[in-house]
Amino acid sequence: MNSKKIWANLAVQDVERTWDFYLKLGFKPNCPPSTKELASFLVGDDDFVIHFFEINRFKSSMEGEIADLRKGNEIMFTLSAESKEEVNKWVEEVKKAGGTIHFDPQKDNKEWYDENGYYVCVFSDPDGHKFNVFFNSNKKL
Repeated sequence: MNSKKIWANLAVQDVERTWDFYLKLGFKPNCPPSTKELASFLVGDDDFVIHFFEINRFKSSMEGEIADLRKGNEIMFTLSAESKEEVNKWVEEVKKAGGTIHFDPQKDNKEWYDENGYYVCVFSDPDGHKFNVFFNSNKKL
């Protein structure tokens, strides 16, 4: 078997809020922000697709329960950065857009990351979906 494309489908409480959050971060829309059931974005050079479905719409196609992100995690996406400064910019932009910073490299364990060449922030969107922004000074991803 040879799959040509893979994308992520996630559930959100408020599609309009999701549009607002990811547009503020500069994500590229994959469809017009006119539907109340879906926010879809293209991410990165390869246009990875992330669909954010309104929770009831998402639930109707699931064969099971939806993860409660207040109790655990479903997945963490990694976004590559080209510099420490770019990672720091993500921290500021996520805060402005209404996301939550869980790990700020400027404050949390900076010595370990500097020593190993890694520089990372971890954030979540308003629904709790987690991302990290990753820079490796030893080798760019």
